[in-house]
Amino acid sequence: MNIAKILKQTAIAATLGAALASYAQDIKLGFNGDLSASPSAQSGKAGVIGIEAAIADINAAGGVLGRKLTLVVRDDQSQPPKSIQNMSDLIDNEKVVAVFGPTNSGNALAWRHIPNQKKIVSMGMIGSGTDITKPMSPGAENYMFRVSMVDREQVAALVTYASKLPKKTIGLMGETTGYGQGGLKDLEEIMKLHGMSAVATEKFGVADTDMTSQLNKMKAAGVDTILLWAQGTPIGQLMRSMEKLNYYPLVLTSWAADNITFYDAAGKNLAGKPIFMRTMVSPSTPAQKKLYERTSSKLAAPSAFPFVVHGYDAVLLVAEAIKQSGGTDGPKMKEALENLNASVNGVMKTYNKPFSKTDHEALTASDLNFVKWNGDQLVKYSDDIIKTMSVNDYKR
Repeated sequence: MNIAKILKQTAIAATLGAALASYAQDIKLGFNGDLSASPSAQSGKAGVIGIEAAIADINAAGGVLGRKLTLVVRDDQSQPPKSIQNMSDLIDNEKVVAVFGPTNSGNALAWRHIPNQKKIVSMGMIGSGTDITKPMSPGAENYMFRVSMVDREQVAALVTYASKLPKKTIGLMGETTGYGQGGLKDLEEIMKLHGMSAVATEKFGVADTDMTSQLNKMKAAGVDTILLWAQGTPIGQLMRSMEKLNYYPLVLTSWAADNITFYDAAGKNLAGKPIFMRTMVSPSTPAQKKLYERTSSKLAAPSAFPFVVHGYDAVLLVAEAIKQSGGTDGPKMKEALENLNASVNGVMKTYNKPFSKTDHEALTASDLNFVKWNGDQLVKYSDDIIKTMSVNDYKR
């Protein structure tokens, strides 16, 4: 046989072999978020549980494009520098095709330039900071997607509620993290849309345990309604500080009040005072109940279950994008997510074209519920004001 022909056939065989080997390789997904340090770490842990459950189910059904999914987990310990390092490691060294997380909004804002530069999909399922999914510049390609709460959607509902109170003198409070300050910005902007303004604004550290100084200023200003943005533990400490002063204005706050760290810090009696929002009150559909039964023993508290659901559904959406794009090329996955052809039957809901080129949020205000603590249980909350409200009333 001609030597040149043999060499050519060998080269073709080697190329085909490499292509087949690549095709058979597992598809790596990554998680980058806090699992150990901040008051929200239990949310990160619950999110990973949901991701792992979805991967197990997809693999049991044959994987995606005949390939198994695997997960590489990195704990960023709530530190932006560590989170940035993790993101580069996952993309550059581990070669993941999509990254889930983070737990803390400030960390996402610190590294969102990385997936955008490297053209790798980031699917948020915990951090709710409004700016996370915005393009880095007007018209820029955007690889940041999310299946979770969004601060501005919560704020839109809470400020609408406050605007309908018969009597209100508003004060704003927030922790000094990126999460807290982003929430304060949303609150100020949306209050302005309603023709409202705060008579006082105060800040506190995420680790502070005494906010009586800030509350005394609120009291002196005549504040009867506080709009508050913080993580679970500091919200609980704020309620403790209110108890010291015997000063109990109405508190409308972030969804972090659903965290067991809030309940533990506030205690049973004080925990029932704030009103906040949440994607789920408790498992209600057969799919939600089935997933809860499967994962509840691993959770720090039942209240963390929505993060399991968000993590689960986030994987389903990424898997559908891989399937639709025919592979793991980042730009093609992004384009697929922005125009999913098939409905995705998630645990939270069925997603019909949840994203577009200009909107990368799968959940909006219509998916949210007003809630409160009642004893040690989260319950749906309603009153005469909420009964008159609709998403059409919300300003953004």
